[in-house]
Amino acid sequence: MKIQIIIGSVRLGRIGPELAKWIKNALEENAVEAESEIIDLKEWPLPMDDEPGLPALGHYDQPHTKAWSDKIAQGDMVIFLTPQYNWGYPASLKNAIDHLYTEWANKPALIVSYANRGGGKAAAQLKQVLDGIHMQTQEDAIEIKLSECVFDEAGAITDEGEPLSAYRQLLMTSVKRMITKAY
Repeated sequence: MKIQIIIGSVRLGRIGPELAKWIKNALEENAVEAESEIIDLKEWPLPMDDEPGLPALGHYDQPHTKAWSDKIAQGDMVIFLTPQYNWGYPASLKNAIDHLYTEWANKPALIVSYANRGGGKAAAQLKQVLDGIHMQTQEDAIEIKLSECVFDEAGAITDEGEPLSAYRQLLMTSVKRMITKAY
C-alpha cells in the first residue's frame, strides 16, 4: 500500500514542502500501514497541453508524460496538498492532474488545503475535478489555517500543540478511511 503526497504548488517561497514533511511524519509516527512518498510538482516539469491525444485514451508520446504516468500508477491512494491562491488551487496542480486520466481512477484521495483561513474554496474546486476523474474523494477536506500555526525562521512548523494536533487527528482518521477504501 502506497500513499502519494502531491505538493500542488511550485511557487517560490512556498510552504508546501514543509507541510508535506509534516504529513509524512504524522503518517510514520502513527504507524500507518502504508508506505508514503512525497511528490513535488516542482520536480515534474509538465508543459501545458503538449500531448496530441486525449489523456483518457492513455497513449502518451512525450517522455515526461510517460514518466508521470508511471509515477502515479505506482500509488494506491493520493493526498493532494494544495494552497489556496485567489480562491482557487494552483494551475500546476490542475495541469498535473489533466496530463493523465486512468491512472487516477478509483484511487482514494484526500485533499489537504492551506491558507490564512484554511483554503476551503480551493479544496471544493479540487474535489469537483477529482470526482470528475473518478477518484474516491474523502467527504471532508482538511483545511489548515496558517494564521493559527507557528513557523520558525527556516519555515518549519514549530507548533505541535493546538491546532496542529487537531489537524493531525483529522489526517489520521481520513487516512484510515482511505486505506479501508483501497482494500
